[in-house]
Amino acid sequence: MPAFWPLLQPAGPVEILAHRIAWSLAFMLLITAVLRRWGALRGLSWRGWGMVAAASALIAVNWGVYIHAVNTGHVVEAALGYFINPLVSVLLGVVVLRERLRALQGAAIAIAVLAVVVLAVDYGRLPWMSLVLACSFGVYGLIKKTVPLDSTASLTAESVVLAPVAVGYLVWLGPAGTFLDLGAGHALLLASAGLVTAIPLMLFGAGARRVPLITMGMLQYLAPVLQFAWGVFVKHEPMPASRWFGFALVWVALAVFTTDALRSRRRKPHLLASVE
Repeated sequence: MPAFWPLLQPAGPVEILAHRIAWSLAFMLLITAVLRRWGALRGLSWRGWGMVAAASALIAVNWGVYIHAVNTGHVVEAALGYFINPLVSVLLGVVVLRERLRALQGAAIAIAVLAVVVLAVDYGRLPWMSLVLACSFGVYGLIKKTVPLDSTASLTAESVVLAPVAVGYLVWLGPAGTFLDLGAGHALLLASAGLVTAIPLMLFGAGARRVPLITMGMLQYLAPVLQFAWGVFVKHEPMPASRWFGFALVWVALAVFTTDALRSRRRKPHLLASVE
């Protein structure tokens, strides 16, 4: 992703986002027709569509901020957002779902908060892109738990909700847009944003059903690690010692969080056996 979005410049982040949504809808409508998944969408209640609309708004914010971050040289800050996202999800579980916060989870969140403070001092501002990415995706995941759709139907529904706004924006943009002015290669790249969006999500949905939950939990760190490496070693974004320290605190928080998750999952079979 951080290698792809800069290829779409000089299109601006909002134009890229609009094309991403519009072409995602085109691709997902084709996939839904081939797989004959219309029944799930037709059977969705008005409340379900309302939840889809809320999720759509959040994922649009997430996509837009991520594109802006990558295309303005803030890949590392974007990676930070996805590092702290699991901890935001835990916090949402406690605040919204009234789940009990275990001691190690609380320690992980406290360390993450300290990391954000350290990075805010380093940047001279709150790392707002990281926080928006983490919070928007965290709340998006929370809402998705209430929508009775699989990953394919869910992405199709979200694209249906967002597409009128996206297409309307592109029509309004008219000649000021870049789709028709920079050759066939640029137009194809903009159109391919739908594939770049949909295929990884579909593969994730398929893989999630085949891979153990503990493995999935560990794999969620792979994407931000690769993004961080791209930002530091390929784009050569600045990483002073204070920023390394802030990221080290984030990684300590994630290590504590992962240790707690592994201990909790290993303990559950023993609890079930004792009950039986």
